Amino acid sequence: MQEQSLIALLEAMLFAAARPVTVKELSAAAELSEANTELALAELKRQVNNSCRGVLLREVAGGLQFFTRSEYSQYIQRLLQPPEKPRLSQAALETLAIIAYRQPITRMEIESVRGVRVDAVLSTLQERGLITEKGRKDSPGRPIIYGTTTTFLKCLGLNSLEDLPHLPSEETNTHKSPE
Repeated sequence: MQEQSLIALLEAMLFAAARPVTVKELSAAAELSEANTELALAELKRQVNNSCRGVLLREVAGGLQFFTRSEYSQYIQRLLQPPEKPRLSQAALETLAIIAYRQPITRMEIESVRGVRVDAVLSTLQERGLITEKGRKDSPGRPIIYGTTTTFLKCLGLNSLEDLPHLPSEETNTHKSPE
């Protein structure tokens, strides 16, 4: 195998491993002597560490591993941060409050309280795991009934629905436990 091909092979194996890899492991995988592997690794290390690449090849934990250069850490952190979910809209918060206090509740019952359609809002709340379908109401058309989830309780820092602030009027039904 030509030297540049061998160096490229070792680079690919180290990149794919994403952990420290010993000379012995690399030699066995490449079907090379350890001496030839060490020579090629020395050249790879020289090429990588003495160039304007975004990575370094370091000896760590008895093997070799690629690391990103420290000067790029802030950009890498930004890339790897999970995207922040947008906050809930006012309509979603109002709908969630209605469900929390009046559950189990149907879409039509929510719409009669809010005075507007809530299909999209219900979908958003379900996607976020804040509400779930609890079953079907025993009435004509057997509409879906909704209730809050344990994710809802966690997000609000509540132990149970009984921890919700009490409404000043008789606007609430008996609280049911989520999921």
